[in-house]
Amino acid sequence: MSEETKPTEPIEENSGSVPEVHRMVDMGSSVTKTAHGNIHCLTIVGQVEGHMLATQGTKTTKYEHVMPLLAALEENDDIAGVLFLLNTMGGDVEAGLGIAELIAGMSKPTVSLVLGGSHSIGIPLAVAAKTSFAVPSAAMTVHPVRMSGTVIAAPQTYNYFDRLQERIVEFVTANSRISRKDFLTLMLKTGEMSSDVGSVLYGREAVTKGIIDRVGGLSDALTELYRLIDETDGEKKTE
Repeated sequence: MSEETKPTEPIEENSGSVPEVHRMVDMGSSVTKTAHGNIHCLTIVGQVEGHMLATQGTKTTKYEHVMPLLAALEENDDIAGVLFLLNTMGGDVEAGLGIAELIAGMSKPTVSLVLGGSHSIGIPLAVAAKTSFAVPSAAMTVHPVRMSGTVIAAPQTYNYFDRLQERIVEFVTANSRISRKDFLTLMLKTGEMSSDVGSVLYGREAVTKGIIDRVGGLSDALTELYRLIDETDGEKKTE
């Protein structure tokens, strides 16, 4: 491993920084020293696990791990920017939205890169960063909120799911270039998916529709993150 890509040494407890940043290394998270500052790379993969445990053998991203880590990164002066690598099937809506809101609320430069797929609730996670990228082969499934488990057949049940879906629509349209009308059209499209309602978009399509900002790979995402870091540093110097 080269000096440029070698993770930083653990930060001491009494240094004022957050040691949790380094305890996440074995869970798909790492810190790399660069000429632009320390970059934290966080992966969001598999199923976004919420209040209920996923089935045994399912690869998951646990919100109780990611949420405090994001708070720690925001407060850690040693971290200049965060790169999010996404390859997720989606999962718990409220857990996914909670993580997405934390990412969107970060003041540090953030860039997301969709690799493989970022389906369902993975879409808010992808657009939450300040700039989003997708590789050409990436896939994103847009569909309505699904019901599972015991459902009470009452108008209140429909209203609950309708309002939950509205939260997703509002977040995606507020953090991307797609309009509400176009996003709902993709979400409710019939005929494209054999046993479901919705749409499947690939890298360039997601950019054309305005969900993702740019098509690109790892080097493109890092270049943009460095640009945002330098821009932020320049603004701080002029204050």
